[in-house]
Amino acid sequence: MAEQARAYAQPFPRLTVERGLWRWVATVDHKDIGALYLVTTLVFFLIGGSEALLMRIQLATPQASVVSAQAFDRLFTIHGTTMVFLVVMPALIGMANYLVPLMIGARDMAFPRLNALSYWLFLFGGLLLYFSFLAGAVPDAMWFMYAPLTEKPYTMAAGPDYWAAGLLVSSVGTIATSINLIATILLLRAPGLKITRLPLFVWSVLVNSFLILWVMPSIAVAMILLLLDRILGAHFFDVRAGGSVLLWEHLFWFFGHPEVYIMILPVFGIVSETIPVFSRKPIFGYTFIAGSTVAIAFLSMSVWAHHMFTSGLGTTLDAIFAGLSMTIAVPTGVKVFNWIATMWRGTLRFTSSMLFSVGFLAEFVIGGLTGPMLATVPVDWQVHDSYFVVAHFHYVLYGGSVMGIFAGAYYWFPKMTGRLLSERLGRWHFWLTIIGLNLTFFPMHFLGLLGMPRHVYTYPASAGWGDLNLSATVGAMILGISVLIFAWNILVSAQHGRIAGNDPWDAWTLEWATSSPPPPYNFATIPVVHSRRPLWDAKQAQDQERGQE
Repeated sequence: MAEQARAYAQPFPRLTVERGLWRWVATVDHKDIGALYLVTTLVFFLIGGSEALLMRIQLATPQASVVSAQAFDRLFTIHGTTMVFLVVMPALIGMANYLVPLMIGARDMAFPRLNALSYWLFLFGGLLLYFSFLAGAVPDAMWFMYAPLTEKPYTMAAGPDYWAAGLLVSSVGTIATSINLIATILLLRAPGLKITRLPLFVWSVLVNSFLILWVMPSIAVAMILLLLDRILGAHFFDVRAGGSVLLWEHLFWFFGHPEVYIMILPVFGIVSETIPVFSRKPIFGYTFIAGSTVAIAFLSMSVWAHHMFTSGLGTTLDAIFAGLSMTIAVPTGVKVFNWIATMWRGTLRFTSSMLFSVGFLAEFVIGGLTGPMLATVPVDWQVHDSYFVVAHFHYVLYGGSVMGIFAGAYYWFPKMTGRLLSERLGRWHFWLTIIGLNLTFFPMHFLGLLGMPRHVYTYPASAGWGDLNLSATVGAMILGISVLIFAWNILVSAQHGRIAGNDPWDAWTLEWATSSPPPPYNFATIPVVHSRRPLWDAKQAQDQERGQE
């Protein structure tokens, strides 16, 4: 470690940076790769949102015929797959790519070429999935692709093949990125940056990367077995030949429920960085937030079967998984109270980033409260596969993950571009998001309780679901407008936004110690860390020197 510290202390040589399109094709700079991830996920986000709007327009009124039943199934499948695998998870990976080396005082990721390969695998996997549109074989068996619907002869078209092959390619890149992030955080930290001094965003990325390593192979194996069934005539999920459809459910949900935490743990890290800065207070209970992150990761691997209460596992297993599913709410609640305590009596600055952080807290709690309800077996039996589940999932995913990503975008955009996003547009974005989110998804709780299944493309007027569905469709349109405002804000501010300076928020972590945007080598001289708030220490030292003068 001493030799590594001496090597880091040497000035970094001037680098030659490629220009133009070739730079983005050949780059191995973690900042470029992080930017590529974020831009790509924004494009997929706009596509996935458009698919959701089409579905909502179809469901706005009873017995509508905007799209056919088959088109609706395809939209449902591609929308869910896009948002989970091509938007939220890679957006958080992109943020981690860009920020983690900066926050730990490193000059790049541990394996820069592997990092570039991971991005291209993600991109090509997504393009392979969407190539199914050109091939006329769009997957339509829903985003969880339950067997036997995906088996032959139930689905003879190649849709499940494109789904499995595309996500398999993308998942290899995700696994490679998690290995890279773990190696970077454990081996390339600046001198003095102990594990107990890591920024909480880095803590969450580290734990999340281990979680990806533990559970991502499960769905990769499931997709390989599905391809073997469909292409080579194997029978892993073919009940007629001794296979098991429950095997698919176990393999999928062993990944699928931890995936919810893979999409939220880095967001916990984001708001753990933004709330203290805009409250002008150190984070309350650093150790508890870090420890609860580890607890959530471990517990998340023991709750997958609460998605399978109606599959006939038996009362004993149902009771065990119900208890574990409720237990995981405890470490999550610890974080919520720590964030509230951090804001308590703080000097709050309601920038767009802080607004989205507080909005995340409110909306995520709503989604979190319905989680224990679904973990209660009798309740789950009544609302399983209904719009109640859709409401819960979207409050957690959009109200939690997406709003947290927006908070991080407004916070770190100045670091990435050197310019501030428009606060005026940011406020429009925030309030339209709050209105649209609740108008879209809150009525779905009642639709689920009234018995509306989650996969129907139309319904009779006599069902009494029309007004609630119309409300949800209006809310979805408002959400769509809010996302367009965000995209416009990025496009305009990247070129014409107000100059940010190196540290516009008067923050505390190392990424703000270098220029905005950072140079290719990040730091001319690697900083030495003495506390959890190294930039604060440096500012205090400078103030003391000025006072002595």
